[in-house]
Amino acid sequence: MAKRGHKRKSKFREKKAAHFPLDTEARKRRQGVVDTVTRLAEPLCQSEGLELVHVEYQREPGGVTLRIYLDKPTGVTLDDCVDISRQLDDLLDVHADDLPPYRLEVSSPGVDRPMGKLEDYRRFSGQRARIRVSTPVDGRKNFTGVLEGVVEGKIQLKMDDGIVHLDFNDILRARLINFNGEH
Repeated sequence: MAKRGHKRKSKFREKKAAHFPLDTEARKRRQGVVDTVTRLAEPLCQSEGLELVHVEYQREPGGVTLRIYLDKPTGVTLDDCVDISRQLDDLLDVHADDLPPYRLEVSSPGVDRPMGKLEDYRRFSGQRARIRVSTPVDGRKNFTGVLEGVVEGKIQLKMDDGIVHLDFNDILRARLINFNGEH
C-alpha cells in the first residue's frame, strides 16, 4: 500500500514539474512580466495613495495568474482593489498586450505579507520571515527566522543556529510570517 502511494506522489511530482517550469528561461520570462507590470502599476498605485507591495506572475492549476498586492496605512479596502484592478487591466491591455492570457487578482498582502523589494528587508527588521532561494546556502533552499536587516545586498536572517546571509538576487519567494501590520 505504501508503495502505491509513493508511486502516485512521484507521478504527481513529474506532472507538476511539467506544468510549473523552473528553468532559467522561464524565470527570465516571468521576471520580465513582473518588471513590466511593476513599471506600470507603481505610478498608478502611488497616484491612488497605495503602496505596490509585490507582483507575482505564475502558472497555477487554473491557468496563469497575475497577482498584485497593495497596502496603505489605513488598510486596503475592496473598493481600492476593484479600482486598481480596473485601471491596471486597461493599462496592461494597452502597454502589455503581448502577455499570454492570465487572471488578474488584486488584494491586500494579508498576514503572510510578501516581500519583493530590498527595502522591505530593512523595513521589517525584527519580524519573522520565510525565504526560499534558488541556489542552496549550506545545502538548504528554505529558511525561516527573524530578519536582521541588509548588509551589502545580503539579507541577514537570524535562525536558531546563527545568522544566515542570503543574496537578495537569489531570493525566489519571501514572506513575513503572521505579520501584525506594525512596522
